[in-house]
Amino acid sequence: MEPASSARSGKIANTIIMPVIGIVALAVVFVFAILVWSSRLTDEAAVTSERNLLQEAIQLQLDQIAKQQEGAAVWDDAFFRAERGIENRDWLRHHVSAWLAEGYGHSRSLILGSKRDILVAFDRSGDGNWASEHLLNALKGPIARVRARYINSFVRTPSGTYKFQPVYRNFHHSLFETGLVRIDAAPYYFSVTAIAPDLHTIGAEREPPSVIVSFVPINSLALGRLSEMAGLSSIAATQPSNSRHGMADLMLRDPNNQPVVRLNWVSKSPGSEMLNRILPVMVILALAVAVLTGVLLNYARSSTRKLASSEAKAVYAAQHDSLTGLPNRDYFTGLLTQTLAHAYDDKGLTAVVYIDLDHFKDINDTLGHAAGDEVLRAVTARLRSVVPPTGTLARISGDEFAMVLSQCSSRALIEYQLSRVQDELIRPVKVAGTELFVSLSMGAAISPQDGTGAGELLRKADIALYDAKANGRGRWSFFDPSMEEYVQTRDNIARELRRAIDNDALAVAYQPQLSSKTGKITAIETLVRWNHPERGPISPASFVPIAEETGLINDLGLWVLRRACRDAHLWPDVMISVNISPTQFRHPRFIDQLIETLASFDLPPSRLEIEVTESVFAGKDMAVLNVMKRLRELGIKIALDDFGSGYSSLSYLRRFPFDILKIDRDFILPAGDCPQAQAILRTIIDLGEALGMTVVAEGIETPEQMEFLTSIGCERLQGYYISRPGPANEIAPVIAGSLIDSRVKIAASQLRAS
Repeated sequence: MEPASSARSGKIANTIIMPVIGIVALAVVFVFAILVWSSRLTDEAAVTSERNLLQEAIQLQLDQIAKQQEGAAVWDDAFFRAERGIENRDWLRHHVSAWLAEGYGHSRSLILGSKRDILVAFDRSGDGNWASEHLLNALKGPIARVRARYINSFVRTPSGTYKFQPVYRNFHHSLFETGLVRIDAAPYYFSVTAIAPDLHTIGAEREPPSVIVSFVPINSLALGRLSEMAGLSSIAATQPSNSRHGMADLMLRDPNNQPVVRLNWVSKSPGSEMLNRILPVMVILALAVAVLTGVLLNYARSSTRKLASSEAKAVYAAQHDSLTGLPNRDYFTGLLTQTLAHAYDDKGLTAVVYIDLDHFKDINDTLGHAAGDEVLRAVTARLRSVVPPTGTLARISGDEFAMVLSQCSSRALIEYQLSRVQDELIRPVKVAGTELFVSLSMGAAISPQDGTGAGELLRKADIALYDAKANGRGRWSFFDPSMEEYVQTRDNIARELRRAIDNDALAVAYQPQLSSKTGKITAIETLVRWNHPERGPISPASFVPIAEETGLINDLGLWVLRRACRDAHLWPDVMISVNISPTQFRHPRFIDQLIETLASFDLPPSRLEIEVTESVFAGKDMAVLNVMKRLRELGIKIALDDFGSGYSSLSYLRRFPFDILKIDRDFILPAGDCPQAQAILRTIIDLGEALGMTVVAEGIETPEQMEFLTSIGCERLQGYYISRPGPANEIAPVIAGSLIDSRVKIAASQLRAS
């Protein structure tokens, strides 16, 4: 009975257990199949996510290369020199290609002229035969798009000229295209950027631009940065035809859709890892399900954290300045809007402050852009240290910052904060072993008294900043309604001056210079005059600085030069002296425009004198020296105007080739009865004679001044006592001798007799 019972029990057990085992086995197999299928999908999703992250990291590197090109591409000097083409090849190679190579690692670069001709093919290793036809064909599309965007950026103005008004991408300030190419079988990033003007935005025609094409190799260093940015490990570059088994890859192509390089990396394969962890414990299905659930939850949390981190980094990069880490202009405007929206609840004052570093361009010009970046970082650190917890600091543009001071109980507290900012820059900034003293100017607008909108307050703070800079720099100004009226008047005068230049509505006056040796007029100085139809006569002291600020000074200077060269034919034996603004003198096309003007009016260069002041030397000694040498080669004479008014006149006399020395009128006024002034004048005249220069005394108003200057050997005399400035038709008889004041004739005859 027991065996039968055992058999029956076994049958029942088999009947019950076997189906259960089968069901469990099927369930286990089904679960395993689901797990295997899920793991493969997870691995594929992970690879897809990694590819997207890698492509975003590559695009960020390309954007960075394009951003680095801006300093060399958006630059008036590079723009005009590239226009002149092959004659400026060495300059472009040194100041553009070599600068990008040394500063940012752009190991190769091409500079193509407006006709697609190669001006510079730069290779830091020295190889000059790398710019193949295949490479140029690959770049043809990006170059064409950049040129098209550049030409379409010109807007025709009412005057018939074109104004350059480009639309830039995001935080960029250049027109560019990026991508990848192969050079000599090696992969490279490239960026094509139009060489565009920075300040000179008006032109007669729309012409294709020259372009800079920078190449950065995709080497181990670049792959390392990609690994960090994308969060991937062991990224390797192989030939496009090579595919590594078991590794994820991404094929990168050039603008013609040709393969450039294949990037391989070890994918994290979270699905496979999950399955491998579950397999050893498949016999315990419940535990396996628990482990699977835990792994899936952990993977989801990890993926979410990574995606959130990547999104946060992208948002941060879009809202902050890459050099200083401060909020950029757009983000700052949003923060200001939010601050003003809550200002009514605080019932305090909110100050918007614009901060601008004084003469920061001189630092870039003398020490280079890398030093300028170091100064900006150092200044940022100091500004951060004094901004209160309720304040906000941002970098608006190159050397311009902005600050919001909220919840201020009084204007005195705002002034205290501004004084702390000023005090932070009393200590010098150390850059590359050099101590630099940096000052800043600030303009502030206060809400609610100056406005409640972000745009209105920013505009008024900018107006106040202009007032601070115009009144000596190194200080701050609070907005006042009179400032806005002044700015509007200045803008109106600038527009009307533009029309006056275009419509030939200006005039010139000439003031003779008398030779103390012969008693004859030997030279005349050209002075611009503007008799406004509504405002009446406007002093050059009023409109010339406005022309400097608004970029009209070059056109104004050319107009005066052309008029002087035209009228010079009325007086064949007299030198023509023309004052040249420092901005015009440093213009890259100044020499060309001068030669064209002389040729247009058939005036010999030997009859022209150029008058400059010491401010022409600011930070550009070598460039100014080269221009002066070129003028001397042409036969044009150079006069140092207002000698004695600057702190370093003697050093300029020693280092630069001046022909004429004009004594500042402040030394002439007391010359009649002041022994100290007379001693100074004797010294200046002796110095001029020792250096072989012609000395001119201007501002002579009395016979005593004239007699003394003549007695000590001053060669030329100028001033109201001799002749007031006047138009050409009034000055012509003076030069001919018919209307020279009798006292001048008598003095001249006495001098000849003695």
